[in-house]
Amino acid sequence: MSHIDHMNDGNRVNDISSKGDAVEVPIRDETIRLGQLLKLAGVVDDGAHARSLIEDGEVSVDGEVERRRGRQVHPGSTVDLGGTRIRVTST
Repeated sequence: MSHIDHMNDGNRVNDISSKGDAVEVPIRDETIRLGQLLKLAGVVDDGAHARSLIEDGEVSVDGEVERRRGRQVHPGSTVDLGGTRIRVTST
């Protein structure tokens, strides 16, 4: 299991951990925008990369393809990008 301290746009992440095949990303607020989540989880380098992947239909939220990078994602949601699954949790 890996742990990383990370800060991004007001969502303090104390612990990003990998359990099984999912990366758990805790957020402080009630929601986080999809593009921000991808950056916070470390699966994209910047917002432009996130935007491109989302617009191309490469990202799904709770099993449905999502093409809006501003989509609000809540704790309990699962985001898939390629072979990576991100599970959003609350701190």
